[in-house]
Amino acid sequence: MDTERAKMKYDRLSKDEAALLIIDHQSGLFQLVHDQIPEVFARNVCALADIAKVFKLPVVVTTSKEDGPNGPLMPDLRERLTNAKVVRREGEINAWDNAEFVKAVKKTGRKQLIVAGITTDVCVAFAALSALEAGYKVYVVGDASGSLCIGSSIGAMVRMVHAGVQPMSWFAVASELMRDWRDDQGGGFKKLMAEHVPNYKQLIDSYEAKKQED
Repeated sequence: MDTERAKMKYDRLSKDEAALLIIDHQSGLFQLVHDQIPEVFARNVCALADIAKVFKLPVVVTTSKEDGPNGPLMPDLRERLTNAKVVRREGEINAWDNAEFVKAVKKTGRKQLIVAGITTDVCVAFAALSALEAGYKVYVVGDASGSLCIGSSIGAMVRMVHAGVQPMSWFAVASELMRDWRDDQGGGFKKLMAEHVPNYKQLIDSYEAKKQED
């Protein structure tokens, strides 16, 4: 146990090293998500997409059998990720088994992969574990991923963590990429928080008031 702890280190997300992978956030598959409140889950997914825009992260999107009941990419994501590479899989359950998807990930040139999708225990876990095996550092965003039930998502997270995947929330991803309020020169981070965490706006207002005093 001491040896294992000695090997552990704080691998911070970096906006210069990270890429976002959006896996099967499709309108049909969205109906399978029962471990989260639908509107909260949708907001979390949109927040993650907005994070990619704020920090200019490369994004790779993949869908599975769009022409079937899985349906197209969620409309809110289509609006936000207009420039993202989209890989449309025709059969592979594990996105990492699709050569075009792996090629797109490699093309980003990034070694930190922020991953979210539907479902957590299948499409997310399979791809995350495969990416980890391929030498990437993998960060799974639990609140922007969904499963059929809470037990499924918990079991998947345990499995991934044991393998070396790092679980995070979208809020933690945004904060770790930002690191310092003073770097928010364009106000993108502040806008992100105000839009997706309504109560957080009070903190932002307090911060702005303090700046004016100074």
